[in-house]
Amino acid sequence: MKPVALDDHDRRILALLRGNGRLSNQDLADRIGLSTSQCSRRRIALEQSGMILGYYAQISPLADSTPMVGMVEVRMVSHAPQAVAALMAFIEREAAIRDVFKITGDYDYLLKIAAADLPDMSRLISELASLSASVSHVRTAVVLERVKENGHLPVASAPSASSDPSMGATP
Repeated sequence: MKPVALDDHDRRILALLRGNGRLSNQDLADRIGLSTSQCSRRRIALEQSGMILGYYAQISPLADSTPMVGMVEVRMVSHAPQAVAALMAFIEREAAIRDVFKITGDYDYLLKIAAADLPDMSRLISELASLSASVSHVRTAVVLERVKENGHLPVASAPSASSDPSMGATP
């Protein structure tokens, strides 16, 4: 994704939509001081540029059919293209792998996985570890409690909701 130059209005639109993706263009316009048509054009431009990836409901963990979460650190055998490709192919086809981060330190990747129960998580970890041509070591931590989990990314240089009353409350 190519960086896109965002002005203050774009940042405010992103911040407001991050807090409530259901805001209409009229609501956005009222809160940031633009016309409805200007907000609509800006929203479309943000969507087309990839700055807005989609709109979704944040579902409670209580409604999730895969309540067991594990954080899995993966150390690669090597970073040869075929080894990385094998791991990426496994990650793409395994729906239980929710998030993947390439990290620094003793491990190369951090995976957030979700499973229905311990046997399901064990199966996934065993399959991951069996990629012996790609994976040299796997270390897993089972999440005991979700202390803070919201998936919201900050919008660079946007005024915070607490410092700007026109921004509205965020969940």
